[in-house]
Amino acid sequence: MMYFLWSLPALVVLATILSGRTNITVASVLGLMATIPVALLAGPTTFALDQLTEALLRGLWIGAVITPYILGGLLFWQVAARGPADSSSPMTGQRIGPDQGTWSPLARRRMAFFACFLVGPFAESVTGFGVGMLGTVILLRRFNFAPRHLMVFALLSQTVIPWGAMSSGTLLAAAYARIPAVQLALHTAIPVALLMLVWLGLFWQTARRAGLSADWSESLREITWIVTSLLALAVATLHLGPETALLAAYGPLIVLRYLLDLRPDRRQTRAAARKILPYVLLIGGLALSRLQPELRHFLSTFGEFTLFDDLPAWSPLLHAGSWLIAGSLIILLLRRQAGSLRQEAGTAWRTGKHAVLTLFLFAMMAEVLTAAGISGAFASATFTVLGEKAILVTPLLSGGFAVLANSGNPANSLFMPSQVALAYQAGLSIPAVAALQHASGMCLGFFSPVRMSIAASLADGHGEERRVYGQVLPFGLAALLLLIGMAMWVASTGGTN
Repeated sequence: MMYFLWSLPALVVLATILSGRTNITVASVLGLMATIPVALLAGPTTFALDQLTEALLRGLWIGAVITPYILGGLLFWQVAARGPADSSSPMTGQRIGPDQGTWSPLARRRMAFFACFLVGPFAESVTGFGVGMLGTVILLRRFNFAPRHLMVFALLSQTVIPWGAMSSGTLLAAAYARIPAVQLALHTAIPVALLMLVWLGLFWQTARRAGLSADWSESLREITWIVTSLLALAVATLHLGPETALLAAYGPLIVLRYLLDLRPDRRQTRAAARKILPYVLLIGGLALSRLQPELRHFLSTFGEFTLFDDLPAWSPLLHAGSWLIAGSLIILLLRRQAGSLRQEAGTAWRTGKHAVLTLFLFAMMAEVLTAAGISGAFASATFTVLGEKAILVTPLLSGGFAVLANSGNPANSLFMPSQVALAYQAGLSIPAVAALQHASGMCLGFFSPVRMSIAASLADGHGEERRVYGQVLPFGLAALLLLIGMAMWVASTGGTN
């Protein structure tokens, strides 16, 4: 009975999501409302009101530090993606390369790869919220692919999702796991790289069905680009941190691929340079602020403020969210469009408000469950029954929650503390276990009905969802088995401790 009570917050969130009558924000509110009385009245240890207040404040602090990544990224993307005199939506009507009739099948395939595995992830890294799918669809819509094929191409922009939205999900997961964000991101890169085998298989199948077949040498070229991009991402994560790593790694690769594949003339090059200039300046400034030791020290310590020593501090001059917001303001001032700031900020808030609210609510849930000892008690009970093999259910549990919630953040908030406690008790590598939990939630969200609905809306594919699911579900099973295989490796070897 006691374990049922401790499970009640997760069950409330799950039941609310499955009902289909409310959004994830309502589910998180109900989850927090269930968490507080359970922690106060039925926790395994004494949990007083002052401890509850501190746990809630910790959750609020985590949310406050991460929110600028989300809203700042949305604001910067909206402002930078518009032309100086353009009031339309970001990226609407933008085209790269010649018109449809002059593209060979090989050129179309290369553009599809470019959109799915470079441009889409880059856009998703700046903003999150499926903007990578939007960018991919805009680049490929000219080719008049069947909607079901375009939907799959759109979904493939979501394959590096732990670095999406300025890695806000990874920063949040690292806070729950009490480990550095760089360490978690580097360990997460391993399952992300392995899953690329699955996503490439899906791309090749879809390209073939869309009439974009190619010989083995082109497939080898694509593998080379994937390996290069992931290596660059790992190096950038190590030296710059996960927040800006994908922007710094993929930005130069996008430029290089654009020049190699499209061979633009001088006019086209100038036009492209104007569009990417805000991103170049932003990435360059962020990279300099992190690679120059003296500058990094000054920026990180000036105005630094923290409420809790074991949680991320607020460094306003180093925080990438501050740079995104400041960059947006500078662009508007230079374009003499400062009057549109209120409209742009309102749009960013309307787009990101549910993510921000759920971020705060789930962070508070996670901190209360941890402080009350419930997460640790669950881990102890699970380890007593299953031993190290308890980790084998992580991909299924976290992946299932991510599919339902269209996000890995709820699964991380509910399960990450207990996973870390389990790793500690079993003598497993905490970063490896945390990365498995994080990757399972983030990457398997690829198959969320919400994400599928967004892809259908962008590709004019309403009614094609069942057909697309029929194509992608075997790849989903392959992804799940791969993550379970990784869990078996961690359980048997300790994850190198």
